[in-house]
Amino acid sequence: YIRNPNRIPAATAEPITPGTLETAFSTRVWQAEKAKYQGKTLDDSNAPNRFRDWGLMPYWFRAVEQFAPWARKIHFVTCGHVPAFLNLAHPKLHHVKHEGFLPPEVLPTFSSHAIEMNLHRIPGLAEHFVYFNDDMFLIRPVPETAFFRDGLPCTYGGEYPIELVGEIGIWQHAAVNDLGVINAHFNKCTQVKKYGGKYANRAYRWQDNLRTKAVEKLFPNYFTGFKNLHAPAAYTKSTFAAVWDAEPELLARTTLHRFRSAEDLNQWVCLWWQVASGQFAPFNTDNVVSCADGDTVDELCRIIREQCHDMLCINDPEKPVDFEVLSARLRGAFEMILPEKSKFER
Repeated sequence: YIRNPNRIPAATAEPITPGTLETAFSTRVWQAEKAKYQGKTLDDSNAPNRFRDWGLMPYWFRAVEQFAPWARKIHFVTCGHVPAFLNLAHPKLHHVKHEGFLPPEVLPTFSSHAIEMNLHRIPGLAEHFVYFNDDMFLIRPVPETAFFRDGLPCTYGGEYPIELVGEIGIWQHAAVNDLGVINAHFNKCTQVKKYGGKYANRAYRWQDNLRTKAVEKLFPNYFTGFKNLHAPAAYTKSTFAAVWDAEPELLARTTLHRFRSAEDLNQWVCLWWQVASGQFAPFNTDNVVSCADGDTVDELCRIIREQCHDMLCINDPEKPVDFEVLSARLRGAFEMILPEKSKFER
């Protein structure tokens, strides 16, 4: 698990206790440090909505405890701040500061790309691990086989051409850069001959298989893209090491950028490396992605209450919303399925 470095718990209107004081102070310090560098770069992840706390993080820990008891360890990555509710003494919890796995010359960093591309350096991280952002939640029991089968990470492996529509954001630049790396190191014809049964597979919808087969015929010499599920991703540390061995200069440059840049790679290059190399188990992840706003909150609450999917990713919208009302409704929905405090909470 990694906490998104562009999203920090904001101070709340609740009475100040030692725990909330710690969080509020850390937030102010972090934002002041960020402001020293922010004027020197453009980054599409610096909007105010990136810094408000919806109060949902306790439910992430409750969900892992209840719905994924097979998890061995949680590596909770932050720049040093600790949510007020968190019980750092829990034996399964490892609070990882940036300084614990990133070189000192790149700190402070405010780039999720820099952090992502060095996850394999986290002390004690297992060879097989699952990467979450802080807006991704399990909402019903999920077996380990939803993430790993026969030692291979589970993912969707069908070809999905990269779409560049409208204003091109940092994440789209990263996707193009990632794909360039994949095509530089893998011959599509060769890989399709070896692993074509994984790229078009009964685990996927027939429409997906039809698209993959069509793209293979139309563009036989290079991959056109893979799907970004914006869901928890299963990885092996060996994959990260392999990508670093293949592209040390690109990854070193990504790590040196304090803010996300159009020149960066991101974690998808490792996900897609697993797909292109055939080192994955075909799987159709049951995940829903949605912004939380006045138009979607009813459906989001229904999905949570009825637990009709394995996972849910709740994005914070850029447009103005009634934040207090929406956050209260989402917390209420999570309370219905996860009412008991976990042992990760004080």
